Amino acid sequence: MIVDAAPRMSQIVREVWKPLLVLAVWDVIVTVTYFVLPFKAPSLPLTLFGSALALFLGFRDNSAYQRWWEGRVLWGAMINASRNIARAARNFLPDPDAQDLKRSIVLRQIAYVNALRCQLRRQERDGEVLRFLSRGEAEPALARVNTANGLLDGTGRRIDDARRKGWIDTIQQTQMEAVLVDIANAQGGMERLKNTPLPNQYRFFPTFFTHLFCVLLPIGLVESLGFATPLGSTIAGLMFLAVLQIGDDLVDPFADTVHDVPLSAMCRTIEIDLLQAIGDAPPEPLKPVDGVLW
Repeated sequence: MIVDAAPRMSQIVREVWKPLLVLAVWDVIVTVTYFVLPFKAPSLPLTLFGSALALFLGFRDNSAYQRWWEGRVLWGAMINASRNIARAARNFLPDPDAQDLKRSIVLRQIAYVNALRCQLRRQERDGEVLRFLSRGEAEPALARVNTANGLLDGTGRRIDDARRKGWIDTIQQTQMEAVLVDIANAQGGMERLKNTPLPNQYRFFPTFFTHLFCVLLPIGLVESLGFATPLGSTIAGLMFLAVLQIGDDLVDPFADTVHDVPLSAMCRTIEIDLLQAIGDAPPEPLKPVDGVLW
């Protein structure tokens, strides 16, 4: 996530420079053709076209931002639930009998959020899980397609074992299971966002109409702007291409780009809070790198 106070123009141009370069070349061709060949440019209702396109792009960007914000809300719920399960393990499980189990539940939760982060970003997850769990404890979850869900299932079984041993009662088990349900629900929402793209109409038509508008733009402007047509048309096209790119940037909040939800920073927040809950020394919070918080 870009955390600079204002977006960098270089970043915007870097993302749209290819269609912008094509547009600039097209603008020059239209301008030269207008002054060299004896033809009159048709009058185009660019204001009407541009207004309709702006509304279309606005609806698309709003839909993309809603997906991005929902992803952030779900991870906020994950942070809260992780703190809750660690607090319940610390307060419900007795010392010293359940000390190892208490520590196991907390470390499994840290491994779980990091595994989920890697799954959402389509990254290798084994190394992140093994940072917190031994190979023997992590192997059953790593063998599953959904490693994060496997870790969560294992935590549930350990809570049930604690109830069987008499360390917690059924009410306490129910309370801890309710937190695991909240965690599973948040994961399901994240997977829905990751695996369900915007409808094809929201992806294809805004791109098609924006590019079509950029093609018609110099034709409609050349009579009034003359030799300034390449400059004016390119700047106007940049605005529409930038708005189009905003929707592409936000539509997948877990895409591992500079625009996505800062999963690494939030996983580090969970790691710090949970390690402190069991008395371990926490790592430092992640800081932005070149204005980007990952």
